[in-house]
Amino acid sequence: MNTEDSFSFSGRIRSFEHAFRGIGLMVRTQHNAWLHALATVVVFLLGMVYQLTAGEWCWIIIATVAVWTAEALNTAFEFLCDVASPEFHPMVKNAKDVAAGAVLLSAIGAICIGGIVLGPHVVRLFE
Repeated sequence: MNTEDSFSFSGRIRSFEHAFRGIGLMVRTQHNAWLHALATVVVFLLGMVYQLTAGEWCWIIIATVAVWTAEALNTAFEFLCDVASPEFHPMVKNAKDVAAGAVLLSAIGAICIGGIVLGPHVVRLFE
């Protein structure tokens, strides 16, 4: 491998192309990614409506990125498991279940953060 080519500008551009292709694949093939996308849009719209502070936006962004990262890693893990063990195997099922659990944990954390950040703004509407 030529070291100069691996650190070229065009090589960096290709890396971004691969990453965006991967995100697109995840969104096209994973039903839960659609739910995450909907939740992301709703939360970001609420954030704009309630004019969140910079600190509040930081929490929302961290929570959102955590969920999307967990979903992306879960998707990659599922793809690899399906190649490594095309036939059903109980340990592969366990591994996939644990990876799905990681997504659920991050989503629950994001819901908690969303409640803490957005909750007071929503409550003010009803006062």
